[in-house]
Amino acid sequence: MDEDSFQQIQDLGFAKLIKKFEALAVTHNDAVLQGIGDDASVARQREGYVTCSTSEIFLEGVHFDLTYTPFHHLGYKIVTAAVSDIYAMNAEPEQVLISVAIPNKYSVQMMEQLYKGIGAACADYDVQLGGGDTTASHQMLAISAAATGSVKEKDAVYRSGAKKDDIICVTGDLGGALAGLRVLLREKKAWQESERKQHFQPDLQEYETVIQKQLIPKARKDLVKAIHESKIKPTSMIDVTQGLVSELSRLALQSNLGIEIYSPAIPIALQTRAVADEMNEDVDKYAFYGGEDFEMLFTLPEALIEKFKAEFDDFVVVGKMTDKDKELTINTGEEQDYRIDIF
Repeated sequence: MDEDSFQQIQDLGFAKLIKKFEALAVTHNDAVLQGIGDDASVARQREGYVTCSTSEIFLEGVHFDLTYTPFHHLGYKIVTAAVSDIYAMNAEPEQVLISVAIPNKYSVQMMEQLYKGIGAACADYDVQLGGGDTTASHQMLAISAAATGSVKEKDAVYRSGAKKDDIICVTGDLGGALAGLRVLLREKKAWQESERKQHFQPDLQEYETVIQKQLIPKARKDLVKAIHESKIKPTSMIDVTQGLVSELSRLALQSNLGIEIYSPAIPIALQTRAVADEMNEDVDKYAFYGGEDFEMLFTLPEALIEKFKAEFDDFVVVGKMTDKDKELTINTGEEQDYRIDIF
């Protein structure tokens, strides 16, 4: 293969790469209602229901670092990542399949800890571990999680459903997972530079909240439960796994609209702010670009906001859907607004 026919993935970007995959997979099945392009695929199930399916890949050294990640926390987080996509469709997860490629450097006991975490998450989310595959790996641990769930066809929520003037809401707080990662990376560096590595014991108690957000995040099962009980269905929904700006861009593209965000309204916890201050970093960047919070971003007509707030109060209003030509506008509440191109 000559140099002219070799394009690096980073030059193209994963979003456009996935579009290429979609163009190459031209076979269609009438049972599949939604394929590539949303948090999960959707296929017709029993009468009136659809099946939602999704998958996640975790690679050692890319998505997790076992220097500071206990195996049981890793197992929990993997299941959380998979079922979060199912919840983002307003569906109930039912089954997960876990596939693992294991290098010889890891023991049976370590893998047992991994699956203890998987089992704990399955219990919390009321899903069954349905199987998977196990194989050998030369160097790194690789884990794949596939999840399936179901929802009544009329109740499925897509990224593409937002309407102009819909209100944008987000659960919980943002940037905490990145704050936790920044603390863990700092302590890892201190450990590497320590002359007494075996006796290194960092005191992380004051960072407990953000470290938990990084190591053992929770999917928003409670939001979906509130949606079903209140019968107030969002017009669109997406889980926040790659940062707020990234998820807003996807929502705007799929709904063919623009977005205006009020940056002072973005929910950021005090501990996240404290970590950003310690690191001499902009906490807004934690919230806008930090990933793995596993919070939920959703839209509702303005008339339903207060009604839903009475049923579920762990969310804040952060913006609204606008005309497409406005793209993604960040309203700072001051003289200057910022506009981000959506690709």
